[in-house]
Amino acid sequence: MNTPPAKTNRATWLGLFIALFGILFIRWAIALVWSPYTFEATVVKESLSWLCVVALLLIIRRGEGLPFRSVHLGTAPIWKSILWALLLTLMCLIVGGAVGTATHFRGGEMGAALMKLPLWLVVLVTIRAGVAEELFYRGYAIERLQSMGLNRWLATVLPLLIFGFAHGVNGWQNVVVALALGAVLTGFYLWRRDLAANMIGHFLVDFIGVVLPRLLVHH
Repeated sequence: MNTPPAKTNRATWLGLFIALFGILFIRWAIALVWSPYTFEATVVKESLSWLCVVALLLIIRRGEGLPFRSVHLGTAPIWKSILWALLLTLMCLIVGGAVGTATHFRGGEMGAALMKLPLWLVVLVTIRAGVAEELFYRGYAIERLQSMGLNRWLATVLPLLIFGFAHGVNGWQNVVVALALGAVLTGFYLWRRDLAANMIGHFLVDFIGVVLPRLLVHH
């Protein structure tokens, strides 16, 4: 059962803004200064994204005075989270493969650019994506929107739509794939309420899709 905030204070509104729109604003701001997907742009984007993660965690603990369990982080032993993450990874790979094939999506401009970045940076991108996007669009947004009185359907669909269309910079096919995978991630989160499993599964899917091909090429 959720532990909702005693009241919807300014900290929660700020947290929702960061969770729903932080990554979008970072991408737009970076695009005004650098060409997208360059080394410099990626380093700055990833650094700012991690700052948003830290800010949101501070809002939960200090601004709202709630435990991380309020976003279902740390609600299960890590070994269980890993096992569930493996199932989630398999589900995402099946759905993502099917939708990617149907839309002829091959990674787009972003995928091609990631192949040119240093491997260590690409690994950090996949880690950040798993941690930040699950914290933002699943754990925090869904729980806080529901605690504010939004019905479960809207509290679930609104973050999913923002998550999907946030991938529009890489073409409409990426939006379709992101919505499909986001639906799997969201459904799994609602089923298990284990944010760590979602984070690990999300990371593994991106690692298999982006990092593993690089490793295979070098071998």
